Amino acid sequence: MTDTCFKEIRLTGINASPGICIGKAYLFDIEGVDVVKKYFISEDDVQNEIKRFKIAVNKAKGQLLTIINNAPEGLRDHSYILETHKVLLKDKMLYGRTIEIIKNEKVNAEWALKKVVSEVKSMFKKMSDSYLKERATDIVYVSDHIMRNLVGAETKKIADIDKRVILVANDLSPAEASQIHLELIKGFVTDRGGKASHTSIIARTLEIPAVMGLGNVTNIIKNDDLIIIDGTVGTVIVYPTEETLLEYEERSTKYEELKAAITRGSHLRAETVDGFQIKIMGNIELPEEVVSVINYGGDGIGLYRTEFQYLSRPGLPNEYELFDKYKDVIEVIAPKPVTIRTLDINGDKAFNNNSDYVEVNPALGLRAIRYCLKNPDIFKTQLRAILRAAAFGNVRILIPMISSYEEVIETKKILNEVADSLSKEGTLFNRDVELGIMIEVPSAAIIADILSEEVDFFSLGTNDLIQYSLAIDRGNRDVAHLYHSLHPAIIRMIKQVAGVARDKGIKLFMCGEMASDPINLPVLLGLGIDELSMNPQSIPAVKSMIRALKVEDAKAFMKDVLKQNTASEVEELIKATYGSILFEKVYARRKAFGDRA
Repeated sequence: MTDTCFKEIRLTGINASPGICIGKAYLFDIEGVDVVKKYFISEDDVQNEIKRFKIAVNKAKGQLLTIINNAPEGLRDHSYILETHKVLLKDKMLYGRTIEIIKNEKVNAEWALKKVVSEVKSMFKKMSDSYLKERATDIVYVSDHIMRNLVGAETKKIADIDKRVILVANDLSPAEASQIHLELIKGFVTDRGGKASHTSIIARTLEIPAVMGLGNVTNIIKNDDLIIIDGTVGTVIVYPTEETLLEYEERSTKYEELKAAITRGSHLRAETVDGFQIKIMGNIELPEEVVSVINYGGDGIGLYRTEFQYLSRPGLPNEYELFDKYKDVIEVIAPKPVTIRTLDINGDKAFNNNSDYVEVNPALGLRAIRYCLKNPDIFKTQLRAILRAAAFGNVRILIPMISSYEEVIETKKILNEVADSLSKEGTLFNRDVELGIMIEVPSAAIIADILSEEVDFFSLGTNDLIQYSLAIDRGNRDVAHLYHSLHPAIIRMIKQVAGVARDKGIKLFMCGEMASDPINLPVLLGLGIDELSMNPQSIPAVKSMIRALKVEDAKAFMKDVLKQNTASEVEELIKATYGSILFEKVYARRKAFGDRA
């Protein structure tokens, strides 16, 4: 029964993990350790303060190890997240820099650590890649473990909760989320956090509903309040009415039925009604995630981001370390292809940890292929590792942020030099790998005909392509609503690139978020995309939708699409033309969560 003394409240946050749950709230560890006082120490006390810091770090390492060993079976494939946190405990950016500040500024360890975390957060937030931006939270989580040990704060454990509840917290670290037992924790909501965070990944792995980034939910919800989480649209309902409760109980049942139906067909081929097959691949950031691609029925790896191997360590990885990680992925998923994207990061800022180095606009600065060509030794190390790993399976190399013909020529020159050196050394490698480029900068789309002469495939990186083409920062709330994958300019740009690929006889892939939304599929099939790549969890729904479409109908449909003037008109046309299919494959699923379609 609901408490009729209170009026129903609806809150909107980030839809971190899909699903619906209804239950009583449990406020978890909302106090935190944010209040840290600064005090100065004498020269004689510096070594003792450093020792105190090191003891806190070692204790945090032991705490993480205990959590890893006690993690639920379903999270074993994602233990790399906590292993990464163990590495971060001794990272130069965190560990070394904190000791340096204690020595140089003669301040207490708590204040030194707080200052370092502030510097690192600022550095990561300036990165253009949304996934990399979220890695700042990993630094915060790791530092929180150390800080609690420094100040002697009590560490509460989710594993100690002994009743069936919905967690409400300011934030949850991956270590805390890893303690969730499904028979007790129905879902969780947080003030902070984002969809690309590791905590969000764990929630999706556990398949429990989660809404994050609500801002001040811990000030609104009290212990034992009855709440509803709608994890697909990012809604939290406090003090639901009887009518609302009945509505969401029905939605929850429908969702579970639809989820089961879609998942059952995840390993079937993505083949249209008229016999056209399209490969549905998975995007991964870390080697361990290849398991998710396999489990969700992926046809290979369409985008293997390699940046985290550079960021989760005190120095640059060597050739063997990179080779070892690439080989693991390639062998596990062989003979299916693995598309390895070369380093895409604004490198000087990330690698040098130089707080005086500032790029006014890093999204348009020294990043990706620009950084690699300026630092050929780093680039060659990665290419050597890729070519060596390619001897163990099916590998494709993907070069990000190409904006000119010269960049492709210079890349191929370096790749040939690397192959020649490996050959002279007698090292096992495979030079017969396909080379592709990301089409994510408008200039690359415009000169696609020129670039096509030098590469084996194009991969449309729609996240950046839309952002650069429409001059929209997706992270800016004032303009984010203008970001739309079905904008007529984007459709025309993709059409041009698709025409070039078809005429030149090269393959056209898509690895941006546009590929993962079923509503876009009639357009993508009509444009002639050969392969789609997405987060593994999206694969079953996309494959299910494709099996309900006809490619010839989609091609004819494009004539009407190109007559539309706005993104909303394109979307309405899709709904009008494919309404019954969309309802069955998409809207019915969304209806289970709420009318967001």
